[in-house]
Amino acid sequence: MKLFIRDSPRAIALATESHVLILRHSPTTVHPSRLGSTTSVGEGSAPRCVVEFAPWEGQDMSEYRSLSSLRVHGTLGLVTISGDVFLCVVTSSTTVATARPGEGVQKISSVEFHCLNRTDYDYMLSDQVNPFPTDSLDADGQEYGGHREPIMEHPCLALKKLLSGGSFYYSADFDLTKRLQDRNGQTSTVAIDSLDTGFLWNTYMIQPLVDFRSRLSEGEKSALDQSKILTSAIRGFAATVTVPASSSPARARTSGFPSNMTLISRLSCRRAGTRFNARGVDDAGNVANFVETETIFCTDTICFSYVQCRGSVPMFWEQASGLPGQQKITITRSAQATQPAFDKHFEALEKGYGDIFVVNLLSDEKTQEVAITKQYLYHIGESRLNRHDESGMDTEAEDHKHLKHINYDFHAQTRGPNGYEAASGIKRFIQDSAIAFEYFLSEDSPQTIEKEGRRVSVAGQNVVLNQAGVFRTNCLDCLDRTNLIQTIISQLALEIFLRQQDERSPTSDFWARHGTLWADCGDALSKIYAGTGALKSSFTRSGKMSFAGMLADARKSAQRLYINNFEDKGRQNTIDMLLGRLIGQMPVHLYDPINDHVTAELSRRAAEYSNQEAINIFVGTFNLNGKTNGINDDLSSWLYPEVDASLRCPEIVAIAFQEIVELDVQQIMATDPHRRQMWEEAVRRQLNRNAQRHGVEEYVLLRGGQLVGASLSVFVRVDVLPFIKNVEGAVKKTGMSGMAGNKGAVAIRLEYADTSICLVTAHLAAGFTNYDERNQDYRTISHGLRFQRNRSIEDHQTIVWFGDFNYRIGMQNERARDLIKRGDLVTLYENDQLNLQMVHGKTFPFYTENIPTFMPTYKYNLGTDDYDTSEKARIPAWCDRIVTKGDNLRQLHYDTAPLRFSDHRPVWGLFQCTINVVDQAKKDKISSELYTKRRAAVGSHVASKGTESDDESLYGYDPIEPSLPPASSDRRKWWLDNGMPARSTAKPPSNGHVPNTVRPSNPFSPTNEPDWVKVDKPNPPASRSASVASSASRARADSQPRKLPPPFKAGEDVPPQKVARPATMDVAPEPSKVHLKPTLRKPAPPPKPSLLRVESGQPSPSLSSPRSLVPPPPEPRRGVNIPASAQHNEPATSFPPPPRRTTNTLHETTRVAAPQPPPPRTLRKAAPNGGPDNPALPPRRPTNGLMDEDAAQELKDWKPLM
Repeated sequence: MKLFIRDSPRAIALATESHVLILRHSPTTVHPSRLGSTTSVGEGSAPRCVVEFAPWEGQDMSEYRSLSSLRVHGTLGLVTISGDVFLCVVTSSTTVATARPGEGVQKISSVEFHCLNRTDYDYMLSDQVNPFPTDSLDADGQEYGGHREPIMEHPCLALKKLLSGGSFYYSADFDLTKRLQDRNGQTSTVAIDSLDTGFLWNTYMIQPLVDFRSRLSEGEKSALDQSKILTSAIRGFAATVTVPASSSPARARTSGFPSNMTLISRLSCRRAGTRFNARGVDDAGNVANFVETETIFCTDTICFSYVQCRGSVPMFWEQASGLPGQQKITITRSAQATQPAFDKHFEALEKGYGDIFVVNLLSDEKTQEVAITKQYLYHIGESRLNRHDESGMDTEAEDHKHLKHINYDFHAQTRGPNGYEAASGIKRFIQDSAIAFEYFLSEDSPQTIEKEGRRVSVAGQNVVLNQAGVFRTNCLDCLDRTNLIQTIISQLALEIFLRQQDERSPTSDFWARHGTLWADCGDALSKIYAGTGALKSSFTRSGKMSFAGMLADARKSAQRLYINNFEDKGRQNTIDMLLGRLIGQMPVHLYDPINDHVTAELSRRAAEYSNQEAINIFVGTFNLNGKTNGINDDLSSWLYPEVDASLRCPEIVAIAFQEIVELDVQQIMATDPHRRQMWEEAVRRQLNRNAQRHGVEEYVLLRGGQLVGASLSVFVRVDVLPFIKNVEGAVKKTGMSGMAGNKGAVAIRLEYADTSICLVTAHLAAGFTNYDERNQDYRTISHGLRFQRNRSIEDHQTIVWFGDFNYRIGMQNERARDLIKRGDLVTLYENDQLNLQMVHGKTFPFYTENIPTFMPTYKYNLGTDDYDTSEKARIPAWCDRIVTKGDNLRQLHYDTAPLRFSDHRPVWGLFQCTINVVDQAKKDKISSELYTKRRAAVGSHVASKGTESDDESLYGYDPIEPSLPPASSDRRKWWLDNGMPARSTAKPPSNGHVPNTVRPSNPFSPTNEPDWVKVDKPNPPASRSASVASSASRARADSQPRKLPPPFKAGEDVPPQKVARPATMDVAPEPSKVHLKPTLRKPAPPPKPSLLRVESGQPSPSLSSPRSLVPPPPEPRRGVNIPASAQHNEPATSFPPPPRRTTNTLHETTRVAAPQPPPPRTLRKAAPNGGPDNPALPPRRPTNGLMDEDAAQELKDWKPLM
């Protein structure tokens, strides 16, 4: 197979002797509708490529040149990085194993990534016969010329290192993703769409080509498969050792070709990751470090195969990295909520392998491992695989369980003088099951067939036995202890096989080769998961533990400590990139008119295969102030308040606590989960009491999380567990600049059907004036808290923040308490810090909060409804809040509960959330029908050469009506004239009309503003040209913020000021020099407002319209008291031009209106300050900070700027 490239237009071809696969980049991109993300690896659009597979004879390859002098071994697929498309090809491989005669396994030694749309990376290809040139070395071997570093790093360097690291394997002869028993009798051709995607590591890269293959005809499919261009790769280990015929058991002849012993380990990619980044199970039943290992022994007549598997304990648990002793294990989900995922895992194993025997090697002495074992045994006992007819009539079924287990404390069993040799004692516990599970066995049987008129004798494969069960072994990492025990189980299976074949006992050389294979396998799997070779491998290899082996284990342990703490994050990111799991990462879109049409039609017909359902979500938050005396109190007024009957048992209940423990120094640096677990049990008990009363399913704890004093627990009804998946948790510290956990956030995300939900509880910085620190805490949490796959809080459709945000009310204590007594919540909310900061966009942008209709929740005297009467006498405040974001979320209730054992009051909110549910089977059926119909209409058109034309872009698309233009594409749009942008000339109705600057720039925004407004421009007197110039100069200066005169002080004589020019002449400035700036002013103290915020949906009247009223004069700054006598109205006058004032008394001053931006107007000459027509304002007094507690008197009449 050769690789060719064409420079213009750029294309890459993979050619065999009979066919060629051509790929070229299309300049257009596909913009899928998806949730935005700040962690995208692309540019927000899927790149598009054109692909063609055709016979070599039908292609003009004259413009192509050979890119490499070396052969390639197929392609692993396409990947997109930073908007560039790369084709990954295997450039070097080595045959390392032979499963059966004619079935070779190749280890990938080197790959290359060739860019389809740029030539910048061509020079970086490592196509050298000698990758280590010596041109720059002197006679002593020292480098004198200086190694020239590449100008830039190849974007795929990390992927190249990963794929070329020696842990990936492929086979062009058979399906390497399946064990021998599952592929027996298959043809030699590998159909790539039939592979087991659980072990196919290049699924993401190869999937676009697999989709392309699925749309080919049967003949083209067969030709593509036989060309072996598309390569499937597994990760794990594969090796074969030869056993001389003279010492090989189970042979018909003691001469001839040697026997082969092969070991193939397949690592699952469904929950792939490094040691501390991938633990436990996910909601689909996939576990971390799941490996299927197959031992194959082939002689001259028979073939033996035995499969066993290993994998992380199938529970939701995590382990923190760090120094030994700090690697704390956390079980993140309750047993009831874990059971569905546990059952999925073992039911998948039972379907694939038969009966299961669990070998648990965790310690019976270490507290953390004991906790995992205890819950593990609970799940095994509750598994559906062990349920039988309750009548008890079938006693045989009672004795035969499909899921058995044994707890075998490896360290305790091997602690004696025999060391690791004592581990063989496990055989007596598992031997009966090993005999019952049997093994796969096939033997050659001579068959006679007729070929070309002659009878020919051939060897056929006859299946004698099939394996009926599997051993599933685990320890904590499933590496060292697990590998040694699996070696013993493999040896036991071979002994049973040979004993049943009446064979002599194998020689020590045979078992030494067997041990070598398993030791190499353990090292390879350990390097993938933990970064180093396996411990105890010297015993596995030789059967005894030496002093050198102990030193080697100590060295590996130190290496693991470094790698797990400093390198695993980068390794995990590269793995996720290979598997296409980073947020925003999209596969390459292969251009196909049929596929494009089907995608568009599926989107248009989404209502046929999806529907929307409404669920209820209850959210509660409570600052406990470190108290526990209320844990046995009646919490019903908070957890299930009196609401409509249909809302009393919501599907999801999220409960957050703050200060669940005393925030002392010891607690701040560590987290004690005991108190959280006590409260979780108390909450669940009361929720289930309410559920039982209303006849609904009980609640289970889905997941809990804690950061010192802040905790979050999510409960769900049992009947909705099947709809929930991908539950994850994360925390973010903000205390002491992110070093301490006394302040911060706990978040839990989940997917309900096809809707993502994120629940966040936060405890922000305290202090009356520290609202800036609270704003910064929000930004730190919002940007810094990350889930798996680098998913952020904002990458969700539904987001709910709730907790003790610590925002206060910015007014004097006495005034705040007086307003509370009068029930004036409106004025309190106008001065609420969170409200003001949200209005100004400084925190929680684009979030909403219902206006509180309950009294401030902080701070109360314990056990009473009285606010703080201590020496500090803190100002009452709404510290405990709920804010939300999401178009599918509607808040039904927002209230507090009368629980008095803390200095806070608990707050709760009830929401209705619209969930999107997709019927995948129905969607697939519609997709298949659309494909069939469209192929019949379009035919087998495939873009093959040259650049993509407009006709190709529109191929297969017709107008929906005869009178309408054809459908548009990314390259061709019917509203453009011959490729030129459309132009339009707009003329004003008359010379006096100008564009309305108040009208929104978006022409589709609803508005009552006219397109044009008429502005009269009075002509200035000819004799005043100098004055006109001076006025124009002042107009330019007017574009800056105006400075008001000093505040007016009643009872003082205002001295007249010198006037530069008469104030009787109006001068029109140049329209282009006038800049409009809204001015925010402080009105006189108004009556209690009925609304707290201006409704954004109401259009404001045009301030530039000729019908606009005369704008009010500038009002006094805040803190100025306007006498009651200055409240008379001035008659409104049309504008322009504005009339001169005719009043001479202060009592006839225009009444102050609500603050609003001033309209455009003609400029008036400045009147003399202090004159009868324009009294001067009093001097402005300095004010304290906006949220100063000591400046309450100045803030009592303060109104938020709108």
